[in-house]
Amino acid sequence: MKTLHPSFSASSAGQSLPGGPSALHASAAGAKARWRAWTAWAIGAAVLVPAVAFGATATVKGRLAGTQKLVNPVLNEAKEPGSHRYQFREPSPAVSKDVRTTLTGYLPKELCIVALGEKGAANKLPLRVVVAGGRTTPVTLVVAEGQQILFENQDPFPHKLYDTGKGGLIPGETPPSKSRTWTPPAAGKYEIRDKLAPSVRSWIVVEPRTVLVAYPDRKGDFGIDLEPGKYKLRGYFNGEPVGTEQEIVVGASEQLLKAPLVVGEVPAAATPGAAAAAGSVAPGAAGGVKP
Repeated sequence: MKTLHPSFSASSAGQSLPGGPSALHASAAGAKARWRAWTAWAIGAAVLVPAVAFGATATVKGRLAGTQKLVNPVLNEAKEPGSHRYQFREPSPAVSKDVRTTLTGYLPKELCIVALGEKGAANKLPLRVVVAGGRTTPVTLVVAEGQQILFENQDPFPHKLYDTGKGGLIPGETPPSKSRTWTPPAAGKYEIRDKLAPSVRSWIVVEPRTVLVAYPDRKGDFGIDLEPGKYKLRGYFNGEPVGTEQEIVVGASEQLLKAPLVVGEVPAAATPGAAAAAGSVAPGAAGGVKP
């Protein structure tokens, strides 16, 4: 007894006589159809295998605490009369005094959140640091050993970047719309300055355990995509670790950190409810930069 593929009918298969030419043709066509169907199913099954098997990541969302005392050193130096860096601005009476007198850093580019593991690995492609507006973005960047850095000049004038230590980044002019690369030679902190613009001041920190880095929004909310496993989160500001390390265990699904990541001195809560609010987590932008 012969079996036809469902797409065949008796009329389309011809005379379905056992052993006849039409039967052989129908049988061969059915086999091809079954093969195509099986191949399509196999491809679909491969696509539908859970992504965890292929090194999937889960988003970890959290909030920072203690950012009020993270002072920007460039702005702090500029306020001194002897620096001769003046700007024509008047204090706004609508802004509270503590905010006007505390020149805190801009979190989205100055506070680097680092996920530390047992051993990090450098990216194959260089990590970009943009020089624009007399500053760099990001200001502090933490990378694994062997990571190449690309400095891209987006200003309409040249820059002469160099490191203040013995990192091998010698002063060299980078024209507008051009870039230069540099690889820190070893673990440690490297301060980057500019011979032509004193406001350019940034830090590259080589930490061998760096797995991934991320930056918060202006409110201090952050998100970072990590593979399942154990990590320690740590904030870096002005090239230095700040606050305390926070141990986390990442699973296969998105998770919200119950406690905030402390990056500085946390003011005492005025009310019991304020302490709970400080520990709550608001959704942040997920992502991260692999060093």
